[in-house]
Amino acid sequence: MKKRPQLLTGEDLPPKPRQARSLVKRARLEAAGLSLFAEKGYERTSIEDVAQRANLAVGGFYQHFRSKRQLLLALMDDLLTGLSKIDLAPGAMHNVRGGIRGLLSHAFSHDLRYLGAYRAWQEAVLSDSDLARKQKQIQSWTTARVTALFRLLQKLPGARTGVDVPGLARAMDSFFWNLLSQAMQLSKSQLNQRINAATHLIYHALFQDPPPPPRSGKSPS
Repeated sequence: MKKRPQLLTGEDLPPKPRQARSLVKRARLEAAGLSLFAEKGYERTSIEDVAQRANLAVGGFYQHFRSKRQLLLALMDDLLTGLSKIDLAPGAMHNVRGGIRGLLSHAFSHDLRYLGAYRAWQEAVLSDSDLARKQKQIQSWTTARVTALFRLLQKLPGARTGVDVPGLARAMDSFFWNLLSQAMQLSKSQLNQRINAATHLIYHALFQDPPPPPRSGKSPS
């Protein structure tokens, strides 16, 4: 399995705090960044805004991050860390369709916490070539994870043969990232509808429909 991109490699970040009080302050800055990025986007959010939302002095921000860009990188790195911990192994599925739905729902429940960061990230990569390069690494990694999941699903009973798994994985990975970018404009019901649609697409692409159950009752004489 391809290793996840380490977004903070090479960044001259201040040392991570060890004291509980400092850890709480950093968490407040990250929470403030997530909410402000969701509300205002990347460019319109300032360091002063983040510090004020976190109820800290601006100097408190610089104890943890040297720039707004580093805050964004830290938030996106947290997103990838969480994604890397999600177990995508399908295991023993008695209901394959329901199992796929559960995996997608679990992954999105993690992603949705970072909607603000992803909105800001999409904006920032347009004017930052290094972030654009990192974005390609992220997409390559997530596509590889989706590919690995689909190959595991293909080992289950009823799976189709001859499926273009890498092509399907690229298409579905793009679908997932696009859905994440739209999630702030969607109601919970609309988001669930789209997850159901993705489940339907994956299931029918990878699995044959089960045969209909035999009819009950006596045959006409």
